[in-house]
Amino acid sequence: MHAPPYDALYCCNKISELSILIDTCRALLCPSVHNQKLVPSPATATQPLSRYESQKRRDWNTFLQYLKNHKPPLALARCSGAHVIEFLKYLDQFGKTKVHVTGCPYFGYPNPPAPCTCPLRQAWGSLDALIGRLRAAYEENGGQPESNPFGARAVRIYLREVKDSQAKARGIPYEKKKRKRPGGSTSNAAATAANMSVVDDGDGGGGGGGGTSGISSNSDPAPVTSTL
Repeated sequence: MHAPPYDALYCCNKISELSILIDTCRALLCPSVHNQKLVPSPATATQPLSRYESQKRRDWNTFLQYLKNHKPPLALARCSGAHVIEFLKYLDQFGKTKVHVTGCPYFGYPNPPAPCTCPLRQAWGSLDALIGRLRAAYEENGGQPESNPFGARAVRIYLREVKDSQAKARGIPYEKKKRKRPGGSTSNAAATAANMSVVDDGDGGGGGGGGTSGISSNSDPAPVTSTL
């Protein structure tokens, strides 16, 4: 006597029903073990990156791509403060901040009445924030603080020169924020706010590592020949 023919779909349905029945029995007999398999623990759940961490990762990947496209290719271990300055100058082509040259009639004017042909540059605040993020990313990726090229003295001098030159060219002084005295009156607080530094209206804000504006082009960095 032959067994009745069953098609593949019928067999699959029966197997699925049997699996559901087995899981139900396990849940009834060992509920704690069953819940541990279904519900992930908070410790193992992936936490989303903050805006600062995401921007730091993008900046780090941009710099590594720049080293890869360098002519000749430059290893991270051989990167110096001079190479970091070269990288910052390379980024100027993606800048959005108008920096007036010395011969421009609007040199030193914070709000020029008409457009001019002066070049666009990366704002000092954006570069300062970028260096802060890259300096932290370098050490987070195994670099030693004493050999960190982003903390080199030459880089600090270059940033200070950019800050001073842009302040003169744009007529915007970069002053340190004055600390508010505890227990001060409302008038003192208003005076302190009035003396706060003028934030760049270009492509970035100030801050050593807490800036949120990114400096990374949409396309891969073009090959660069070192002049160092």
